[in-house]
Amino acid sequence: MKIQNFTKIILLLSVIVLSSCASRQDIIYFQDEPITNAQDNLNTDFELRFRSDDLLTIDVSALDPEVARPFNLPAVSYNSSVISAQGTLKMQTYLIDGNGNIEFPVLGTIKIGGLSRSEANTMMKEKLTEYIKDPIVNIRLANFTVTVLGEVNSPGTFTVLDEKISLNEALGLAGDLTIYGKRDNVFLIREVDGQKRYAKFDLTSVNVVNSPNYYLVQNDVIYVEPNNARVRQSAYTQNNSLIVSIVATLATITAILIK
Repeated sequence: MKIQNFTKIILLLSVIVLSSCASRQDIIYFQDEPITNAQDNLNTDFELRFRSDDLLTIDVSALDPEVARPFNLPAVSYNSSVISAQGTLKMQTYLIDGNGNIEFPVLGTIKIGGLSRSEANTMMKEKLTEYIKDPIVNIRLANFTVTVLGEVNSPGTFTVLDEKISLNEALGLAGDLTIYGKRDNVFLIREVDGQKRYAKFDLTSVNVVNSPNYYLVQNDVIYVEPNNARVRQSAYTQNNSLIVSIVATLATITAILIK
């Protein structure tokens, strides 16, 4: 009778352990989105184009600095996570609103959303020539960010100064993949024409550098999927206390039965 009860207890404890184990569905991000092949081009235009919520620095200069002064906002200290040796930069910033406009000194409301850097420079120079002879305009994007999640050593959102960053460079900023990162299934989320699009990379192939999506655009999200070893480890970690409790219970039951 004791043996039968012991068997029932073992079966019950086994069910508890199995039902509490983590699965891939419990851990993996973005499981229900259609993923295209890495060779599918999510953005045929590699030239940076400004859009709503971009933060710009616009510097206007001329042979006579006093003439250009009214077109430059006062420089302010700006704390930023920009990857630079200084860590703190002095910059003049303009936020592009939902309609693609900025408010610029003297010139007023200017439509800049959707323009490339060269197009924006040309447009600004045309407007400024009414006030300045041979104006020089320097426009930069101050909040070019990419986000790296998943099995990397330092996940996070990174702001870069170069306004052009490759997949490998983004992974480098995140401290590279951990040993548990799935190298053949690195996931990309990108916004194209207001819609989220998806692709994946296979880092085990040298051809990854030839992918049309290899160079990232602002606000791209990279996700490194954990491999099976990490999934199993997560399950074991979650159930460590339960396993210890079960072992102690079994030891107690065994001691009772053999008396």
